[in-house]
Amino acid sequence: MRSRFLSNILLTFIWVALTGSFDLLNFVFGFVLSFLILWVITLGKGESKYFKILPKMIAFFFFFLYELFKANLQVAYDVITPKFYMKPGIIKVPLDAKTDLEITLLANLISLTPGTLSLDVSNDKKVLYVHGMYVSNKEKFIQGIKQGFEKRLLEILR
Repeated sequence: MRSRFLSNILLTFIWVALTGSFDLLNFVFGFVLSFLILWVITLGKGESKYFKILPKMIAFFFFFLYELFKANLQVAYDVITPKFYMKPGIIKVPLDAKTDLEITLLANLISLTPGTLSLDVSNDKKVLYVHGMYVSNKEKFIQGIKQGFEKRLLEILR
């Protein structure tokens, strides 16, 4: 997978050098073009992990930006209005993530989002304790984490 990514970057730099335009849009176009070329070349050879993971990583990046923006708006609205809408709580989130890397990345992504904070992981690594500022429905909060961050993260890592 690393060699496919490095090949993709190398072809991108070749594209940028050949066109002579060193702006971001040309770089992105070259990356997408080289990705498609590599995908066509390796079609049918069974080396498709890179071509499945990269689009998921890009989608995850935009999903995280959306969640970050949404949480920032929610917290900012609560701060500037006279009435507080917070319903704080500490929730036990059962984990499908098993390895230390998966759990650490999930906990950090949760903590990076305003209004949530990862507190602790159980000793058996089956439960993550999360503090949420807006916990009006416990099950909905848990499903938001499991179907959002955890599901997408595990699709990339596994």
